[in-house]
Amino acid sequence: MAAKGKKRKKKASRLKRLIITLIVLVIIFLVLCFITPSSDEAGVMASGEIQGLELPAPIEGEQIIAHTGYTLSYNEEYELPSYVAYELTRDEVLGGGEREDSFREDPDVRTGSATLADYRGSGYDRGHMAPAADFKWSEEAMSDTFYLSNMCPQEPSFNRGIWADLEAVVRTMAYENESVYVVTGPVLTDGPYEAIGRSGVAVPKQFYKVVLDYTNPDVKAIGFVLPNEGSEKSLQSFAMTVDEVEAITGLDFYPALPDEEEAAIESRMSTADWNFTEFIPTGEAPDPEALEYIAPKSSMADKVLDAALHVFVGIKEEIFSMLGITDIARAIGLV
Repeated sequence: MAAKGKKRKKKASRLKRLIITLIVLVIIFLVLCFITPSSDEAGVMASGEIQGLELPAPIEGEQIIAHTGYTLSYNEEYELPSYVAYELTRDEVLGGGEREDSFREDPDVRTGSATLADYRGSGYDRGHMAPAADFKWSEEAMSDTFYLSNMCPQEPSFNRGIWADLEAVVRTMAYENESVYVVTGPVLTDGPYEAIGRSGVAVPKQFYKVVLDYTNPDVKAIGFVLPNEGSEKSLQSFAMTVDEVEAITGLDFYPALPDEEEAAIESRMSTADWNFTEFIPTGEAPDPEALEYIAPKSSMADKVLDAALHVFVGIKEEIFSMLGITDIARAIGLV
């Protein structure tokens, strides 16, 4: 009897500890619900800037790779980046680094990137998506632009002609507006495509570029879609709204913006709002403090905290949905 009494006491003690643990976890969860941001606010940093503003919505099945200064989403089927995204600032444009070609495979692509042999003898240029000239502010950053994951086959007359002109104009946009958010890549919705090399690298028929100026007072955006061929037309003739580029590419640009603001910015465009002069280095020295701030990668602790925050926000929304109280939670600012 005494043994049975001890067992009951142990079970009761374990049950008590379990109940206390559950109560503590519920309290912690409720506290975190109030002190963590809603999903709309999760991308906003303490400074008020929007974290990862340049990044499009993730593409199912694609690997996202972060290199120094830019991020890409790799499309294994076509052995191309679906997009390459980065912020370009005035001080970065003024960087004075010298270009040193170092085309090479990207070791971070889990399935293997395109190779140098794929392009050899193809007749196509290895066309940068994030151009080397935008990354002269850092030797490492410029070197990273030569990964073949950042390349697409381009007609030489296109790569060295109107595409290079557009890249130079974007540098002017960054210089004049202090900072712009650029997303660029091949259009991958109009296949089938010619393929080159043993890897089967697709040859895109068109390329896109979207640019967002998110500096007050004249917040604005512009998009371009250009055929992969030489052209004597003006860049303005290829300009369109970001919404129109989204319709062509199937991508969702700048999803970190508040929804109403995103809709307003992406639905309008005026070429008169932008300077289409090709950037010419001014000889003006960049601000060393600005480059020092921009260049470092996020620390591992920052990445872990950011990932944990977004995971918790997702879990929080799922729990409220399961309990059927999403509307109530949204009304009091928990979602």
